[in-house]
Formats: sequence, C-alpha cells, structure tokens
Amino acid sequence: MSQAAVVLESAPAALLLLEEELAACAALPDIEREHWERVLGDPLRDFLSRPGKEFRGELVSASFRLGGGAGEPPRELPLIVELLHAGSLIVDDIEDASLVRRGGPALHINHGVPKALNAGNWLYFWPQRLLERLALAPEVELLLHRAIGEALLRSHYGQALDLGTRLSQLPQAEVASVVAAATQLKTASLFELAATLGAAAAGASPKRRRALAHFAGDLGNALQMLDDLSGVVGNRPAKGREDLLLDRPTWPWAWLARDLDAERYGELRGLVRDVIAGALDPEALLERLANAVGLRGRRFAHFRLHGALETLRAEVGSDPALGELLLEIQRLEACHG
Repeated sequence: MSQAAVVLESAPAALLLLEEELAACAALPDIEREHWERVLGDPLRDFLSRPGKEFRGELVSASFRLGGGAGEPPRELPLIVELLHAGSLIVDDIEDASLVRRGGPALHINHGVPKALNAGNWLYFWPQRLLERLALAPEVELLLHRAIGEALLRSHYGQALDLGTRLSQLPQAEVASVVAAATQLKTASLFELAATLGAAAAGASPKRRRALAHFAGDLGNALQMLDDLSGVVGNRPAKGREDLLLDRPTWPWAWLARDLDAERYGELRGLVRDVIAGALDPEALLERLANAVGLRGRRFAHFRLHGALETLRAEVGSDPALGELLLEIQRLEACHG
C-alpha cells in the first residue's frame, strides 16, 4: 500500500468523502481535477484535517440511537451538521478578522479571503448532496432538507445580530435579551438540527424528535454560555480579548446587566470603550469581569446543561445513550474550564 493510501485510509471521514466528491468533479466537461484541487480541495483539506470537538456529530449519533436506530448511523449523517458548522466557522473568521482557528491560522490567512469564503459557502451546500446519498424515505429526506434550510436561515439571522449589535451601544435592559436571541438563533439552531437529523433518520416519532430537539437547543445555549465564559474566567483569554475588542455582547455581560445596578454596570461598560480606544489593557478589564461574574455563570450553565438532560431522561427513560451524553457533557464542561 502506498504512503498516500495509508494516509487516506487513516484520514477523518470528512476528508474521505471530500476525496470522493473531488473525484466526481474530474468528470465535469473540459475541467481537469487540478483546478478543483487548487481552488477548493487544498483549502478544504487544510481546514477539515484540523481536529475539532465534533460534539454536534456525536449528538447526531446519540439522537439516532435515542430515536430507535440500531448501531451507528451512516457516516454521512453526523458529518452533515459538522460540515455546516465548519463552513460557519470559516465565514465567521473572515467577518471577525480572526487570526487563529483550531490550532492553526484561520483559513483566510492561509489561502486568502476569496478562496476561504468560497470554501466556507461550499460547505453550506455540500451537506445537501450528502443527505441525498442516504437513500432515506422521501418524506424523511424532505423533512431533513427543510430542517437544514431552516437552521441555515436562523443561523444567519443570529450572525446578523451578532455582527450588527455593539455592547457599548446597547441599553442595559436589552443586553440579556439580545444575547439570548443571538445564541438561540446562531448556536442552538445547529444543535437542534443535529438532534433532528439523528432522530428522523432513525424513524423516531414526531414527539420524540421534538423532545430531542428541545434538549439539543438547551444544550447549545448552555455550551455557548460556557464558551463565552471561558474567555473571562476560563482557559481562553484570547477569546475574551477578541470579544472586548469587537465590542461584542456576551453571556458574562448579559448576567452583569441583569445583576448590577446602572452605576456599576455603566462603569464596567465604559471600560470597554477604553479597551477599544487602546487606553486600557484588555487583561485589566477581563480581570475585573472575572471578579464580577465569579462562579455564578458557570453554575448557571451547569444547571441548564444537567437540567436539560434530566428533562430528556423523563421523556425517553433509561437508555445507555444518555450515559454517553452525560460523559460528553462533562468533557465539554472540562474543556471550557
């Protein structure tokens, strides 16, 4: 076996499917594969070879089993939501001018904005083709095509809100509702899609699908809380600095806007303007935010995560897949510590 074959054999499933897709491109009229390799294959291999948390794919698999499916779902099914997420990360990094993603330079840094943007957008559409490969019942395939379209639309509403609102311009009374809306649309929507994909492909009843989607939405909300919090009191200070410099409303600010009086909140929010103007080191403000938020945010996210799991347990009863979900939730909480 050649070295290339060995590498390909051990590659992530997304890369194996990408090679199959690019091989099909070679059959297009008058187009040599080398063109696809240069403009699409190289950027996508760069990004898809980087390890991510892949929790959305795990959620598809768990929902498949909880929905009545036997064994593991088809390999394409978990990848549908992971590829959609990957596309959103590539586009997000361009919009936020981010420099790093998944342990390496953001894709637009390595390959330029045009190629990265096209690759990210391509990942919004390729999953539709992967869905068709599953040969599901027509009514199930239609349901999932619609679910993908709805999730993408809602995610873009959430991204628009994220891009267009600035913490320093939001009235204190509106911060929590804006952060909650952006999280529900941008983050929870993909989690709900993951659960819907797995449950529907397994033939779950509408009631079971709704229960799993509701659980997944709560899960997505709680994990976004932990993600935002990790930039302030956790292990991702670079994210905290980026959020401050982008004047972004996040969950720590939502909690502070709810808990502090107008004077104390206004003082902290005024320091964001100083950070943006270069008059204050972001680390100094992050330290103050950490002291103000304390452990409240982590406890809030923890209770929401485990409350969602208990609500699901009441719906589906005792099932080994719930134990797997609990272990995965605990791992994710540790990752955001």
